[in-house]
Amino acid sequence: MNLSAVLIAGGQSRRMGTDKATLLFREKQLWKIQLELLRPLKPREIFVSARNDPVWRPPDVQFVADDPPSRGPLSGLAASLATMRSKHLLALAIDMPFMTEKYLTFLCSQFEPGRGVIAKIDERFEPLAAIYPQEALSNVQTALFAEDFSLQTLAGRLVADGKLEAIVVTSQARKLFLNLNEPVDLQM
Repeated sequence: MNLSAVLIAGGQSRRMGTDKATLLFREKQLWKIQLELLRPLKPREIFVSARNDPVWRPPDVQFVADDPPSRGPLSGLAASLATMRSKHLLALAIDMPFMTEKYLTFLCSQFEPGRGVIAKIDERFEPLAAIYPQEALSNVQTALFAEDFSLQTLAGRLVADGKLEAIVVTSQARKLFLNLNEPVDLQM
C-alpha cells in the first residue's frame, strides 16, 4: 500500500492541562495506543507531528515539525504532506483512543489515486481520522496562510474539489471518533 501515516500530536492540550500524548488511558499511554493502530497497516513511513520532537517518539517514527506559523493540526498536516514519500497520508489524532484497526483498514480500502477519504458525522467532518492524497498539499498550504484555518473549512473544500470523498459514519461507529479533551474524559 502506497500510504504514509502521521500521528497528530501538536496540540497545546489547554483543556486537559497536560500533554495528552503521555496520558494513561486504560493503563497505556495514548501515543502507544495510536501507534499500535497504525503499525499493522504497514505504512511506508510513520510520522509524529508536533511543535517539538517528543521525548517518547520511537526511533522508527520520524518527527515532522509543524509548519510555521503554528495553526494547530493544520500545520502538522501541511508538514507531513510535504515530507511524505507516498501518494496518500493517513492522519490520526493522538487523542482518539477508541479508533480501531478495523475502521482504519476500511478507510484504507476506500481511497483511490488522487482522492482520499474523510469520515463525516452529521454535518461535521472528522479530519484527524482521514486519508489525504498528495494532491491536497496545495489546498492545505493555502489554508495555512489564509484567515480561516479551520479543518472543517479545508475538508469541505477538498470534498468539493474531489480530492476527498466523504464517508458517512454509521451510528454504531460514532464512538470511534470520541476525543479525550478534558480530565473527566479519561473515565470513559
